[in-house]
Amino acid sequence: MKKYMIVCAGLSLALVFASCGKSSESAYKKAYEKAKSQEAAQRVAETEPVQTQTPVVAPVTTRPATQTRVVDNADNVSVRQERVQLINGAGLKNYSVVVGSFGLQTNAEGLQQQLRDGGYNAQVVKNESNNMFRVIATTFDNKIDAVNSRDQIRGSKFNPKGDAWLLYNIQ
Repeated sequence: MKKYMIVCAGLSLALVFASCGKSSESAYKKAYEKAKSQEAAQRVAETEPVQTQTPVVAPVTTRPATQTRVVDNADNVSVRQERVQLINGAGLKNYSVVVGSFGLQTNAEGLQQQLRDGGYNAQVVKNESNNMFRVIATTFDNKIDAVNSRDQIRGSKFNPKGDAWLLYNIQ
């Protein structure tokens, strides 16, 4: 019986040692070769030129200087139309440059005072439909002057975000 156990143990050890090394090495080798082939295929795909359609370009036409005309940029500027009531200030004209909107009148008056200290004739108006107080830096009869003023104010310290906009007062 002892001999039989020794023979069985020897056969078991032989099977264990025979199956350990070869299968795991071959699995790693197959995975490595597969990754290498995918990498090579990707390099080939990147180096191949991509065929694209050539863009259609319209021919350039030139005009004599006598046919050139300057287009007024003020026509393309958007203007909000609101019915507002003057709260504090000298009076509104048709087009105004708004630099702030507040829910509280005291906040609007604070910005108005800063603008007045900076040389602007600032005013506060109230939009009755949404109860917002608008701070107006400048007001004009025509749109072109209002657009020029808005562009100047957008770069100033009173409007650092550059979000000044035009208001047309509906009367």
